[in-house]
Amino acid sequence: MTAEGLAELSDLFVVAAVLLYLFSMVGFAVELAFGRARPDRASVRERAKAPAAVGAAGSGTPGEIQVDEADAGAEVAGHGDRPDRSHGPDGADLPNGPDGPDWSLKAGLVALGLAWLGWAANLGAIATRGLAADRWPWGNMYEFVVGICFAAVTAFLATQFRRNVRFLGAFVMVTAALGLGLAVKALYTSAGPVVPALDSYWIAIHVTAAILASGLFIMAGVAGILYLVRKEGPSRLPSKAELEKVANRAIVLAFPVWTFAVIAGALWADRAWGRYWGWDPKEVWSFITWVGYAAYLHARVTAGWRGQRATIVQLVAFACLLFNLFGVNIFISGLHSYADV
Repeated sequence: MTAEGLAELSDLFVVAAVLLYLFSMVGFAVELAFGRARPDRASVRERAKAPAAVGAAGSGTPGEIQVDEADAGAEVAGHGDRPDRSHGPDGADLPNGPDGPDWSLKAGLVALGLAWLGWAANLGAIATRGLAADRWPWGNMYEFVVGICFAAVTAFLATQFRRNVRFLGAFVMVTAALGLGLAVKALYTSAGPVVPALDSYWIAIHVTAAILASGLFIMAGVAGILYLVRKEGPSRLPSKAELEKVANRAIVLAFPVWTFAVIAGALWADRAWGRYWGWDPKEVWSFITWVGYAAYLHARVTAGWRGQRATIVQLVAFACLLFNLFGVNIFISGLHSYADV
């Protein structure tokens, strides 16, 4: 296939990824809207403390509040919300039962399948773009955004292997779909060679690390925003503790990768421009982003910050990341800028 044909195929893959992500978002939204409501940790703990509230199923008198001991114990032990009745002991999906219709669970599973298909289309877009341009496909803002959307979905799907995070699916999918839509509508650049400074093996090292870390940071940012909007009481979302745990683990994984990306960028700058650091806007905001996430981790480890205070710190760092990825690249001229797109 010719380079032009590969480039056209890449564009079709991007369109397919957008559509699949959107359909997947709808499925995840249906499951979130109509699935089982989750009790919040505080309410279950309070019910577990009440002597009249604990007893064998069906043994209470009329008017008593029955609480499953396993449910209360899981809450008090810090294992998150009440055990999800839609999952068996081995993690297999089961009917939602009286707490939620079967079709809502099926919608979530279909959405997960569509997310994987969108992920494959996103990967195909990246691969064929690289083959069409005969280089690593991170040479302009369009390719950079396509890569970040792929990384965000990858982070979500990889996390799904370890724990059920389908509650994040609708928000991650709409973020990826909007990102790809922005790339196609406003940032599109035809496949071709890059400027000499970018024609280096360092683009595969530095930019790939930045994209991977950004994908994890995006998932953490989504979980942090949901933490702030999650109200006390029964909710379709998991407990705040669970949301905070998902965000923290993503940041713990992403932070060393982002650190490596900053260091690799300095090494590449020395090779390309003869200096490690020149206070270019991209360099400054990459460092500011690093400081923001370092402050979040430092506050958790040394000051013991948890909950809303820690979440606000990580969302400030997330805002710095978004400005670094889009504001600096598009609107501020510099050696790293894509302001000419």
